[in-house]
Amino acid sequence: MKKLLLLLISHGAVGFAGFALGVYLLPILTAPASPTHSEMRAALANNLYSGTFTKDLPGSDFLHWGEGKLSLSQNKIVFEGELAPGPDYKLYLSPVFVDDEASFEASKAKMVQLSDVKTFNGFVVNVPEGIDVGQYTTAVVWCETFAEFISAAKYQN
Repeated sequence: MKKLLLLLISHGAVGFAGFALGVYLLPILTAPASPTHSEMRAALANNLYSGTFTKDLPGSDFLHWGEGKLSLSQNKIVFEGELAPGPDYKLYLSPVFVDDEASFEASKAKMVQLSDVKTFNGFVVNVPEGIDVGQYTTAVVWCETFAEFISAAKYQN
């Protein structure tokens, strides 16, 4: 009986570890190529606003963070930096600064979801027609699957 229990516990632990590793590695393995430096520079041509993602926000931790410069024009958003890898990241624009899960959830109804984020070493996102980035103050990266705050960058007051 002890041997059976030990086998169940050990196999369960290994199975859980394999699942967790798969959740972490799958987005890295399936991520498209990050934009090149020249693609980012070209997208920055009409930059109106800029902000910074930092690792030290209350909602960020060692698995959920972003670090780098964010630049916005009326039709492009460019991020030059790194995001912690993870599944199902979304980019939102918010009219208020949010820095953790609770403040994100409280303000989500006022936000606009712009795009999926599938690369972790920079991204270029097209701003959909009809969205005015000047009506918002903050860009937020959020993991939909696990309802996890990744990072935020305030780009105007």
